[in-house]
Amino acid sequence: MRFLLPFALAAFPLAAFAAGSDDTAPPTPTETTTQCKDGLVWDEKTKACVAPEEARLDDDTRFRAVRELAWAGRADEARRVLAAMTEGATDRVMTYNAFTLRKSGQIEAGLAAYEAAILHNPGNLLARSYYGQALVEQGEFEMAKAELAAIAAQGGGDTWAHQALAQAIVTGQTVNW
Repeated sequence: MRFLLPFALAAFPLAAFAAGSDDTAPPTPTETTTQCKDGLVWDEKTKACVAPEEARLDDDTRFRAVRELAWAGRADEARRVLAAMTEGATDRVMTYNAFTLRKSGQIEAGLAAYEAAILHNPGNLLARSYYGQALVEQGEFEMAKAELAAIAAQGGGDTWAHQALAQAIVTGQTVNW
């Protein structure tokens, strides 16, 4: 599929940006990463670490915890929280699933998950950037350049997603979050 993805996506060159797709500022550490262990999530209401499956947590709270854990390098814990998400296979879930798979060493599964996120929403610039960075890690620079061009074609030339992938292509170094 990897070699067919650029052709399949050609039909959607001007898709809209994904909501939050360029939310790239590091999350402010909260009790989720400073106090909670083993993929537990800080619950502001109870002022305690709770299981991510806890019914009173909404998916936005879970997603913030996923981002925070992923940025903190705790991919396995972020995957536990992702598994508790109830919104289904949205592109934001697929993007962070892909990222955490990749950072957990499951490269092929991560690549497939990025491809699924992009097929679901071709305008997800963050998925495209992370996918391109994964391609750089695999030595697939031409394919990574195609993702960079797709980001630019969708108006993302001034975004972190574009800048991070462009830097990865030039230096061979990818971001760790």
